[in-house]
Formats: sequence, structure tokens, C-alpha cells
Amino acid sequence: MKIIILGAGQVGGTLAENLAGEQNDITIIDTNAARLAELSDRLDIRTVAGKGSYPSVRRQAGAEDADMLIAVTNSDEVNMVACQVAYTLFRTPSKIARIRTANYTQREKLFSADAIPIDVIISPEQVVTDYIKRLIETPGSLQVVNFASGRVQLVAVRAYYGGPLVGNELRQLRKHMPNVDTRVAAIFRRDRPILPEGNTVIEADDEVFFIAARNDIRAVMSELRRLEHSYRRVVIAGGGNIGYRLSKAIEQRYNVKLIERNEDRCELLSAQLSRTVVLQGSGTDRDRLLKANIENTDVFCALTNDDEANIMSSLLAKRLGARKVMTLISNPAYVDLVQGHDIDIAISPQQATIGSLLTHVRRGDIVNVYSLRRGAAEAIEAIAHGDAKSSKVVGRAIEDIDLPEGTTIGAVVRGEKVLIAHDDVVIEADDHVILFVMDKRRIRDVEKLFQVGFTFF
Repeated sequence: MKIIILGAGQVGGTLAENLAGEQNDITIIDTNAARLAELSDRLDIRTVAGKGSYPSVRRQAGAEDADMLIAVTNSDEVNMVACQVAYTLFRTPSKIARIRTANYTQREKLFSADAIPIDVIISPEQVVTDYIKRLIETPGSLQVVNFASGRVQLVAVRAYYGGPLVGNELRQLRKHMPNVDTRVAAIFRRDRPILPEGNTVIEADDEVFFIAARNDIRAVMSELRRLEHSYRRVVIAGGGNIGYRLSKAIEQRYNVKLIERNEDRCELLSAQLSRTVVLQGSGTDRDRLLKANIENTDVFCALTNDDEANIMSSLLAKRLGARKVMTLISNPAYVDLVQGHDIDIAISPQQATIGSLLTHVRRGDIVNVYSLRRGAAEAIEAIAHGDAKSSKVVGRAIEDIDLPEGTTIGAVVRGEKVLIAHDDVVIEADDHVILFVMDKRRIRDVEKLFQVGFTFF
């Protein structure tokens, strides 16, 4: 696929890195020549320096025969104009744009072939908000992703000493929970992936990814670690787009306090939030945190635009007694550096957003794509089409499907029914198949698996 990426920032660069090794023809456009040089030194991509909304620059990038434009600059307006140019001058088949401002995204009639021709809108702030909301709703989780409209969840947890399953083989899981069906999709031990088998022994500190019906998640978590009590009190530092959206999303169920430095912004937030207590001040101010009752807080979320401020406020909140801290960190180099010590969960907005983009880039009928472990693996929801002659999966039991190395099927959703993937489960047409791919070099093979041919021999 020939793809033009407009914007070489963190999102554009991360996307190019994900796609470059998957037999795609990638061209990235940006005005920052130094950033382009750094990317071209690392990746097998083409770069063009210039303004991506200019037709001449796009022509230089090969827009005449491009299959897709992905506009992810920091300017909503540039992204919108770029899609308009792609449609009007080059008839680019697929156009994806990052639109951050709610004032645009809430206008339903604005984005259509008759207005601004954008096929898919990605809102990073909303993606990150949903990501954090799921973490708050699932105490003790490191990552939570939804499949099949939320009927199935893939959850990552860290196994702790004292968990019933720690030190035991995975096959004991069914004996411990005879009435709950689940499957461990992958285990990461000291940052190395392990493909789980029945005789795999779970060790303390393993990062375990398991899949189950939504209602069974807490029961499975209790086998791997001490089950944490539901959260009630949340303190958020940063009243920007993400802080505001998160407060709005959870204030009816949780006791929320929001700390914002800017006085005018505080007044606006107070007017727009119904139950959230808005406090003026800095998340790095010890006295302000104490006034927010940080010592009795279940979750502290640092969500400002400043990585260093987020890290420092999180460390301070943890020192003062916050039970769990979640920290938004844009610089990828910081994420692995801080997570797992005083900071419980480091959230990369780039990695959270990238899955939304990849969903629309993958070949085959792919419904959802999630980047896991900061890009080390992917979870994919694909729809099976065809029949036993035209498909490599339909009409076959899971044990008979030739899965790429490092790939496991976690679950199958058939209508309202959730089937955890055991060897004898037979895939039917229109099933939603949820896969875990630990070796991203195999993504293309997974896509081919779900592409329907005229005849399959």
C-alpha cells in the first residue's frame, strides 16, 4: 500500500515506524528537515520537506497514485485542507485526519464528500481519555482494551507474590475457576515475550495478558494478584482537553478533584463540569495536593502537556500517599524509564493513538487494532469472511489454522456469544476473531489469513 503521512511528529514518526516494516511504500512530509533526516536514517521510508497542504509538495511525494493520506500534523486546519486537496486534485481513495478540537468533531455535517472529505477522524484526546477511563474502571490493570463493542476485554496485569496461580502451571487456571472461561494470550517476563502453553509456570512480576468476557475479568485478575478495591476518589492534575474530558466522563461515578494552574481555565471548567471540584494551583505544589486530600486518593492522574511536570507531580503524589498514580508522558524515552517504580502506569498518547490509525491501514476486514506494551505487540479483531474454499480460517478448528509464529487466537465472538479460543472451536463466517501478535513482522501474514480469495486450496 502506498501511504503518505503528513506530519513527522511523535504520532507520524511512530506510525511510520509501525508501517515501514510491513511491505508498505511510506512517504512522510514535514517542514522540519532535521526530523525527516533522523527518520530516514532509521527507517526504510521516503521523506519530502515542505508544507503538506501544498499541492506541489504532495505531487512531489507521489500523491497521484497514493492509496491513503494520513494527516497528523499539530494543526487541525492543515490536516483538513490536506484532505480536501487529496480529494479534489488527486482523488486519493482513503483520507484520515487527526482532529483535536471538539468544536470541529461535534459538527456532524462538516465532514463528508460534499463538505470536507475526510473518511476517518482520529481524536487523540478522546482516545487517551477512553484509555485512562478503562484503567480506572479496572483496578490493578496495566492496560485494558475492548473488543466486540466491549463484550470481550484483553487485560494486562502484573502477577504478584501470593496470587493463587503464581508458581503454578497455566492449566491450573481452569481447575481454580471451573465456571469462568479465559485464555492467557501472552506473557512478558523481564521484557521478553513467552508464548503460553499449558505447562507454562507463571512467575511473580510476569506481565500477563489474558482475555475473557467483560463480566469475568475481575475473577481472573484475582487468580494473578491481590484483587484491588474499586476506586472512588480521583485527583487529576491538568485541566486541558484530556483532563477535562476525563473529568466529564467519570464525575458521575467517582469523587473527582481537578487541579488547574490557569485561573480563567478554572472558571471555564467549573462552569462545564457538574460534580467535579476544580482547584486552582499546580500539581507539583505539595500544599495544593494536601488540600486536595491526596493521602486518601485512590488514583492520581497527571495529564498536563509537560512531561517533567507530570513526572514530578506523580512522584510527589505517590510520596504523599496516593494509592495509584498514572502519568501522561509524550517522550517515549521516558516511558520505560519511570513505569513500575513510584509511577504505576506511564501512558504514551502516541501508542494509545496509533492503534486507532492502524485499524484503518490494515488489510482485510479489521475492526480494531491495539498497540500493546508500547508497540512491542498488537491485538487485532478481524472478521472472518467466505467459506471453507475461499477462506483460510472459516470452517476450520483453531488447532487446524496455520497461524503465523508468535500469534495466538484469544477469543471468537459470534453474535452475542463469546467463545474463548480452545483448540476445537470452529471458525464460522462473520465471526469476530481476536488475535494477539507478539512478532509484529508477522502482521502481514495475519492480514493475509483473513483475506478472502476466489478459491483456496
